[in-house]
Amino acid sequence: MDDFVHILDHPLIQHKVSLMRDVKTGPKDFRDLLEEISTLMAYEVTRDLPLKDVEIETPICRTTTKVISGKKLAIVPILRAGLGMVDGITKLVPTAKVGHIGLYRDPETLEPVEYYCKLPPDVAERDLIVVDPMLATGGSASAAITFIKRRTCKSIKLMCLIAAPEGVARVRRDHPDVPIFVSALDEKLNEHGYIVPGLGDAGDRLFGTK
Repeated sequence: MDDFVHILDHPLIQHKVSLMRDVKTGPKDFRDLLEEISTLMAYEVTRDLPLKDVEIETPICRTTTKVISGKKLAIVPILRAGLGMVDGITKLVPTAKVGHIGLYRDPETLEPVEYYCKLPPDVAERDLIVVDPMLATGGSASAAITFIKRRTCKSIKLMCLIAAPEGVARVRRDHPDVPIFVSALDEKLNEHGYIVPGLGDAGDRLFGTK
């Protein structure tokens, strides 16, 4: 789409997203698919990790090759559905630290309220990937990024499975420095705030709740 929104439309991702959208897909398959897609997406989200030269010895000779250098990673799922994306990313980056952030909407002010935030102590020195399967209105994602920035975090990416244009616009407005990575950009939000065509409530489908 542009430098702000990256649509990761690899055929394997598109196939697995289609299976997740299907109303007949149960919680176990839904969880497995979300983890698999998160791994595939993380491959692209981490494409710009810096490298450095190191000298090693192969069974044949000594040689110079490359390893990852620079900042380390941290993954921050937005509770609760974001939890389903963590294992897929740590399969690729097992040394990544994991923080958690939880939000709820105040029934009177309708503003997001942080009820839980636990981040690695060295989070300001890490590249953060904030994860949540659905980017609908963008309110929760934008608020989570705001709360994280207050902890002196500067390098942040947002990784979502499916986004609505309204959510993308909200994050773009509030956090123009945070790129968004999605596997699908859907049509719109309906009158209840659900993404169309979407896949329903990701948290409920992930954990088998209503």
